[in-house]
Amino acid sequence: MSTTNKMWGGRFEKGPASVMEDITPSIDFDKRLAGEDLEGSRAHVRMLAAQGIVSEADRDAILGGLDAIGKEIDGGSFVFKRALEDIHLNIESRLAELIGDAAGRLHTARSRNDQVATDFRLWLRGACSRMDDRLDALQRALLGQAEAHVETIMPGFTHMQPAQPITFAHHCLAYVEMLSRDRGRFADARMRLNESPLGAAALAGTSFPIDREATAKALGFARPMRNSLDAVSARDFALEFLGAASISMTHLSRLAGELVQWTSPGFGFVRLSDAFTTGSSIMPQKRNPDAAELVRGKTGRVLGDFVALAVVVKGLALAYGSDLQEDKERVFDAADTLELSLAAMAGMIADLTVNAEAMRRAAEAGYPTATDLADWLVRVLKMPFRDAHHVAGSIVRQAETLGVGLDKVPLSDMQSVEPRITNDVFAVLTLEASLNSRQSPGGTAPARVREQIAFWRETLQ
Repeated sequence: MSTTNKMWGGRFEKGPASVMEDITPSIDFDKRLAGEDLEGSRAHVRMLAAQGIVSEADRDAILGGLDAIGKEIDGGSFVFKRALEDIHLNIESRLAELIGDAAGRLHTARSRNDQVATDFRLWLRGACSRMDDRLDALQRALLGQAEAHVETIMPGFTHMQPAQPITFAHHCLAYVEMLSRDRGRFADARMRLNESPLGAAALAGTSFPIDREATAKALGFARPMRNSLDAVSARDFALEFLGAASISMTHLSRLAGELVQWTSPGFGFVRLSDAFTTGSSIMPQKRNPDAAELVRGKTGRVLGDFVALAVVVKGLALAYGSDLQEDKERVFDAADTLELSLAAMAGMIADLTVNAEAMRRAAEAGYPTATDLADWLVRVLKMPFRDAHHVAGSIVRQAETLGVGLDKVPLSDMQSVEPRITNDVFAVLTLEASLNSRQSPGGTAPARVREQIAFWRETLQ
């Protein structure tokens, strides 16, 4: 940039410092907004013509030029120039080359400030919909595994210690619930961002008699934004998207971490297919769950994207500052990362193989029916739960000494702790009995799990 920029060169006699050629341009990443920029410009020029601000002839010339540019971009022949800084000036400059002076009328009654805010909201609206589709696909994969494993017993853990027996279906459905809330957050974000900044101009509105309702409607927005300062400076819509993406990635990280554990020989609960594992360059026996590890690792970058933009926005006075140029890279990165991670996770879940025998063996360890024993003491002997908890704990200690499961402790040994215990207690100490007893709504009993599956199968239709 050795000469003044023709877009605002009337105010400047000299060109910018050479370093500005590196720090100022955003075209390397905001060219992703090309489609949205063209869409916003079409709506804007149609409104200008309808309001008598530009002629119909200029409108038609501009629309024709924008269509031609769209074809060039789609066909890969459009030349993006860093000297023109951003997608807006690149398109406007090319428009001038195609149709001449009429191109200069397109920017009447708008600024790059409201233009980029409009483009960005349009892009994020689409991104929210794409995340919803990906989340839906992962939910369906989990639901498929749940349907196949309603009675596959596995240990439920607290503190990473075996706690109570559950089913693999119940475990999968827990993530279906989490992902449903993720979808709700993206839907909420989409609803709140669906307001049009177009017409706010630089920050204070415009003196031209524009119709903001018309452009908002043409672009599918629910309404124009009410305050012009807020319209150009707000980025909470981007932060909300990043917040939803961060929470969703956190859920994926938890599931990925479990897959890493479950595929290890110490667990052996599941096996990932060749499509989602890799080997070792030196150890021929290795089968590494790389896809799961990468999803878990990528969670940090999405959380970092949220923090980075929050730090940018937190100190900005109204209205617009070039600091906000940092918003798009963070959002694009988070969206790309989450979309990729969701696709990878859906693939892993859909074709993993469950080792039901290993799950059951693990469920039998750690005295998982101790709570059932305590509940039996409360229900049958009318014992206060705290007393029952103590008695059950003492019988667990006996089982540890004998090296057997609770259902193998002799009745006489149990009666040495609590004389009123009868042989009926053994009916509640099997894994199946424990599962089937959890009949409370939302519980792990197969009957309740089938109800959850039916609900989600209908919901996801």
